[in-house]
Amino acid sequence: MNIIKPAAMLLAASAALVAGSTTLATAADPAGTRVTALQQAADRVLADRPEPLRVTADAVRYEGLTVTEAPRTKGAQDLACDYGHLCMVVKGTKFDFYKCQTWNVTNWTGDGPFTNNQTRGTVAKFFNRDGSVRWTSTAYQAGTATWDPIWSLRPC
Repeated sequence: MNIIKPAAMLLAASAALVAGSTTLATAADPAGTRVTALQQAADRVLADRPEPLRVTADAVRYEGLTVTEAPRTKGAQDLACDYGHLCMVVKGTKFDFYKCQTWNVTNWTGDGPFTNNQTRGTVAKFFNRDGSVRWTSTAYQAGTATWDPIWSLRPC
């Protein structure tokens, strides 16, 4: 088992940033391929979002959203979601929304777990391509959703 030492990680991150790279190389992932793949997954879904605020070895953070890998998440019971957040897994990528705004998404296909762990009674809305409401989720609620028809969402 490789343990990444903070100093080594910071050194690799600094080198990557100085070189102008958007990948983060670590001792466990020298080429930064894991982060690159995660960034690409986030970019495919969040095409209209600005550049991420922070890219780390295990997450891409935007204002109001964190994107991470979720390869082992089988169902909503396995989906960790902090209080006040709306979380879902789409094609092995976890999206953790915590800012109340409309998020346009693309490339969401298949089924995946979701957890609406926002303040009790908060209604998350999921929209069709034409902007009509496809379905809603009132906190607290967890389950499985079909992502194919979803083109945007509003956590609150």
